[in-house]
Amino acid sequence: MTVEIARLSNGVRVATEHMPGLRSASIGIWITAGARNERLEQNGIAHFLEHMAFKGTERRSALQIAEAIEDVGGYINAYTSREMTAYYARVLSQDVPLAMDVLADIVLNPVFDPKEIEVERGVILQEIGQALDTPDDVIFDWLQEEAYPDQPIGRTILGPSERVRAFSRSDLAGFVAEQYGPEHIILAAAGGVDHDAIVREAEKLFGHLPRRGDLPVEAASFRGGERRQVKDLEQVHFTMAFEGPSYRDETIECAQVFSTALGGGMSSRLFQDVREKRGLCYTIFAQTGAYADTGLTTIYAGTSAEQIGELTALTVDVLKRSAEEMTQAEVDRARAQIKAGLLMGLESASARAERLARMIAIRDRVPSIEETVARFDAVTLQDTRAFAAQMVEARRVAMALYGPVEAAPGLAQVSERLAA
Repeated sequence: MTVEIARLSNGVRVATEHMPGLRSASIGIWITAGARNERLEQNGIAHFLEHMAFKGTERRSALQIAEAIEDVGGYINAYTSREMTAYYARVLSQDVPLAMDVLADIVLNPVFDPKEIEVERGVILQEIGQALDTPDDVIFDWLQEEAYPDQPIGRTILGPSERVRAFSRSDLAGFVAEQYGPEHIILAAAGGVDHDAIVREAEKLFGHLPRRGDLPVEAASFRGGERRQVKDLEQVHFTMAFEGPSYRDETIECAQVFSTALGGGMSSRLFQDVREKRGLCYTIFAQTGAYADTGLTTIYAGTSAEQIGELTALTVDVLKRSAEEMTQAEVDRARAQIKAGLLMGLESASARAERLARMIAIRDRVPSIEETVARFDAVTLQDTRAFAAQMVEARRVAMALYGPVEAAPGLAQVSERLAA
């Protein structure tokens, strides 16, 4: 595998990884702007814009965009996160120039036809409605809001329905003008690709863009809080979150090892103690997510109204005990799970391209797989216990509960139990 990186004169970054033996390629344009870059009145517009990119350009109709890729057997899609928007395609190697042209076209030349805006507005409102009807989706949005209240990073990616209903063509064009400058563009490709050819093509497609400069992004401030919503459901959906490190922090690998040992698989502490030994739930897990300047270690479980009190108390107790009782075997197993997941995932060109873009956005370079693995290998048992202890001692918690939650313990009770 060969990773090569180039930077165009205007700041567009290009990263490729040649994978010998592959006759296909995954290629995409990652914009380092997402929901977090929105002002309050713009909340949801980054996601709306992602939808509109496929609805027609100055050169292609919506149908022609789809046909251009599918006529050669390819696949095209996009996604929006809090800190990034991605437009990507998977094609055969000989069709990489075509894919680049289509991707550049939809990112740089959308027409925002008013009729298509209304059509897609309806689609997004349906998407919002579907999310609100999916408890184990919406509860994580609520948890994010409680962790970071009244901040861009705490707002939903889809945005509230009332704002989506109000977005105009000028709103969409304005966000592009603000956020889609060349300094925010990363072109990443992996598979059967030729780096020099891609850089030449990128220069043709993006080299003319003038620099625009960066707009300030509000710093994240974890505050914690509680939201509970009573609804007649079969289960209580329960989440809690603690502030974790950012993805640039030296302790991010430690946080990932800890959350995996705590609740990352069937052998994890939470799964064994809460589900296997006590039968209090069907699903329970812990995970660590990270952003540019903050992160979250999150626990989720679904249980009955009668058992939510017992489940909450046991979850807190398991978390506390992990700070003193986490074993070397647990740390070793968590590291093995993380490394295996990383290496297995990188067997696909799509995952390689995604990693290129993420690493360029985070570090402005692409560390080798060996370097990444070494960072996890360097996490010690002492590091893991210390991380858990710090999290427990801070007692700063965000919680979100949904369903028959009347009997669920509150934030104050959880904090008291952490301190006991």
